[in-house]
Amino acid sequence: MSSKENVIVLGVYIHCQGCAETVVKCLRGYDGVEGIEVDSKNQKVIVKGEKADPIKVAERLRKKSGKYVKLISPIPKNDKKEEKKDEKKEPKVVEVVLKVYLHCEGCAKDVKHCIHKMPGVQTVQPDIEKNLVIVKGAIEPEKLVEFVKKRAGKHAEIVKPEKKKQNDDENKGKESEKNCNKKDLYDNFCPELFYAPQLFSDENPNSCSIM
Repeated sequence: MSSKENVIVLGVYIHCQGCAETVVKCLRGYDGVEGIEVDSKNQKVIVKGEKADPIKVAERLRKKSGKYVKLISPIPKNDKKEEKKDEKKEPKVVEVVLKVYLHCEGCAKDVKHCIHKMPGVQTVQPDIEKNLVIVKGAIEPEKLVEFVKKRAGKHAEIVKPEKKKQNDDENKGKESEKNCNKKDLYDNFCPELFYAPQLFSDENPNSCSIM
């Protein structure tokens, strides 16, 4: 085997040092694993070992850590066609805001830990004061709601953004401001100003007289 065939590259979302340590603990001492490198910047885990089975290593990390693990390299020949099909069907990376009742810090941590187990999830940010959970990843919002209900036993609702309403309010505000400016312009017009023909009027005490 060449040196390239002895290296397994896994795609795993690493959001902190504790997360990296968990990954190392899950794979340390496993069959055929000789070395483990965590690349937090590129969200990858590099496993070295001549006898390490790529599929078994990926499955081991997935089960022990509860994280979504993608086998980047090497890809088995039989799975290349299936991999291309899955890539087409994979949802785009989106941000979903969920309305979930969070009564304490412990509850928020449980919900966060639970959502991280869903495949495709990248970040989870709970907001206890507003009872919101912001989730980012390659996920489908409807499936995320079902996942939270089944795994965490929590009722969750998708909070839809109100961008259109905000834009309409801003446009109305700009129009009203323009109308106010026009009104102020007419209100500030001095009524005592005379047109040129009135300067020679007999009713004007300051009019010019021709001698």
